[in-house]
Amino acid sequence: MIRVSDQVGAEHAAFAGHFPGNPMVPGVLLLARVARAAAAAFGAGIGGVPAVKFLAPLRPGERFEVELEAPAHAAVRFRVRRGGTLIASGTLRLAA
Repeated sequence: MIRVSDQVGAEHAAFAGHFPGNPMVPGVLLLARVARAAAAAFGAGIGGVPAVKFLAPLRPGERFEVELEAPAHAAVRFRVRRGGTLIASGTLRLAA
């Protein structure tokens, strides 16, 4: 299992449109961070996201950890956690 710690700073432009007064990290931004971690870990780009579940909100400035399982048949299972809270989970398909 590979673990990568990350954080989306409160100054990120995405927060202007994602629920002013109650900001949260957009799912697509969280997936981009997962994809970046997987690309760095496995040396391949992402070919798709066949499955993802968002389970809890992530707020600006909160640290989170991306957990990546070793690829099996070009698929990488991932989980995103903030402490003991599961934020998201799913599968990435690596590019050929």
